Amino acid sequence: MIKQKLIFLWIVSSFIYCLSLSAHEKYSLRLSMAQASKNDFGEILSGTTTPTTPKAYTIGVEGGWLWLEDSWNIPLDFYLKGGVNRFLEPDVANHKDFFEFTFYIKAYYKVDFWSNQVRFGIGEGISYALDIPYVEYVEALAEGGENSKYLNYLEVSVDMDIARLLRVGEEVYIGYAIKHRSGIYGLINDVDKGGSNYNMITLETNF
Repeated sequence: MIKQKLIFLWIVSSFIYCLSLSAHEKYSLRLSMAQASKNDFGEILSGTTTPTTPKAYTIGVEGGWLWLEDSWNIPLDFYLKGGVNRFLEPDVANHKDFFEFTFYIKAYYKVDFWSNQVRFGIGEGISYALDIPYVEYVEALAEGGENSKYLNYLEVSVDMDIARLLRVGEEVYIGYAIKHRSGIYGLINDVDKGGSNYNMITLETNF
């Protein structure tokens, strides 16, 4: 447990240090709302998703800093991101709502067409929750797996510049993302089962 906390503090400190070295003055702010899915990550990517029963949700806010812009002379941006999410848990077995903190690097590939912009994103980092999400607890219990507050965080997204589409400005993106927590098949805290997937709607602006 002490080792996990030290790793977590080291990652957070590194994240803050990178922000202090900022060569750009470009930031992002994102609001999100998500619903838990019964399906695994691959099934959701293929278009199959079913809400959990009972339903569970998250709402969140996160900030980002543009680390690298148009990397390798292609439209590929890298952001350092940190967020706070509130898990809105089902009212069963005295399960209470709690907070989650995420820190990750996210890459966006930008595609311009029809005077608009679509971004395809993938993020990788860590998630630290103050409790075990109900959907993770139930899955681990059913499949004999382990649980952990600290897990790998993965996010895949697609969004478009809704402000440019409506001709009221630029860089206000509405999008969809998959929010994924897992132990990477047991590499983190022996969690090979008991992760979670959420379908997420996002609204993000750059400034």
